[in-house]
Amino acid sequence: MTTRDIDESVNAELNRLRESIDNIDAAVVHMLAERFKCTQQVGHLKAAHHLPPADPAREGRQITRLRQLAESAHLDPAFAEKLLNFIVAEVIRHHERIAEESATNPEA
Repeated sequence: MTTRDIDESVNAELNRLRESIDNIDAAVVHMLAERFKCTQQVGHLKAAHHLPPADPAREGRQITRLRQLAESAHLDPAFAEKLLNFIVAEVIRHHERIAEESATNPEA
């Protein structure tokens, strides 16, 4: 069965839901971009003050906080934790790169 074989009202509802999903996906991407702009600033601040790229205590607090938010939003907390771990790993990678660039070019 293809979408052409589906009743028109079902197909319209499917399209409406998919448009909502597309809008949400766009919002998620824009929110992540904003988040990474902030974490880039954190990376530069850490590099300027010779702080380590990772902060395991903060990461632990964030995981706890995000799991609680996920539970209250009826989202699987394990999924939320995996997503945050993925994002944090990317942030740390950026912070390490910023620290390396700062060490080789201290005037930047």
